[in-house]
Amino acid sequence: MEKNISKKVFIVDDDPFILDMYVRKFTAAGFVLETATDGNGALEGVKKSQPDIVLLDIIMPQADGFEVLQKLKENAITKKIPVVLLTNLGQKGDIEKGLQLGAVDYIVKAHFTPSEVVEKIKNILKI
Repeated sequence: MEKNISKKVFIVDDDPFILDMYVRKFTAAGFVLETATDGNGALEGVKKSQPDIVLLDIIMPQADGFEVLQKLKENAITKKIPVVLLTNLGQKGDIEKGLQLGAVDYIVKAHFTPSEVVEKIKNILKI
């Protein structure tokens, strides 16, 4: 298990259990973590922390993941930050919408273990 990756991952999920699980996995892999539990918190937090990548749930209070993704991609400060949608919505239309809005990947939570998600993020960040 390599440490000191020092890449910053921002995870947005309104489910405390799922959020905690991913925070533990990414921290164990050496990432620096920031989190939010709703769309508005995500927008503010990502602007402030300037992470290397964002993992974004879709079904959330205040603003859903599609809205957050669209706003991140429209903002000059955040538009270059890669966003991966990490959700339980696996419909083809949702996947297409997420990718059209600018997500670099779309991960259906039920199809991957948290460890596999960490590996996918390492591949995206080329580490």
